[in-house]
Amino acid sequence: MKIKKVLISQPKPTSDKSPYYDIAEKYGVKIDFRPFIEVEGLSVKEFRQQKISILDYTAVIFTSRHSVDFFFSICQGMRIAIPETMKYFCVSETVALYIQKYAQYRKRKVFFGASNKFKDLLPIIVKHNTEKYFIPVSEQHADNFDILTENKIDFKCGAMYRTVSVDFNENEISDYDLMIFFTPAGITSLLKNFPDFKERDIRIGCLGPMTAKAIRDAGIHLDLEAPTPAAPSITAALSLFIKENNE
Repeated sequence: MKIKKVLISQPKPTSDKSPYYDIAEKYGVKIDFRPFIEVEGLSVKEFRQQKISILDYTAVIFTSRHSVDFFFSICQGMRIAIPETMKYFCVSETVALYIQKYAQYRKRKVFFGASNKFKDLLPIIVKHNTEKYFIPVSEQHADNFDILTENKIDFKCGAMYRTVSVDFNENEISDYDLMIFFTPAGITSLLKNFPDFKERDIRIGCLGPMTAKAIRDAGIHLDLEAPTPAAPSITAALSLFIKENNE
């Protein structure tokens, strides 16, 4: 069965140079973008129920831009004035630069890892082992920060946002030949919208082993998975999959 229409369960790319557009043009397929999940902030009341005093901490660890957004949103809602001495440790340079949306970057002490992996940020955190760290996380976070405990880092996680399902009706997905998911939460949303979901003629693809596990655990057949040695990215896997099926 040829692939003619693809649903990418992520927001539409902000750049016209996205590889998805190149794939659509190269193979003559239609690619739509619509997330199955969205992120919303906790209310100030919900955050206060955790009995966390942000000013007790001297540093913040940001693992995503969402964590930056909702940290500063909660602080604003609680009328907390973040001291100039607060240090920020970011999982990547992209996240570090994003802080400029909320704070004067030159006046802050900002540190970031060489990649988007927490393990590359750890040596920097260990060098500043006298700090008290606060980590804004999702309400459903699966992050494992045992490595901080092992290195005797004083830290505390606090939920500041959550992932929620986006509502769909059956007509909105029935005409797709392929749907690609990026997180286990996307699969949770799919099953929330369609408890008796059967893929039938719809092919299912994903990025990452955790998402692949969620798909298989749900009894759904997985047709496309990335990364692989032949396809290190989801766009490379998609291009290869369409080529093989449309020849």
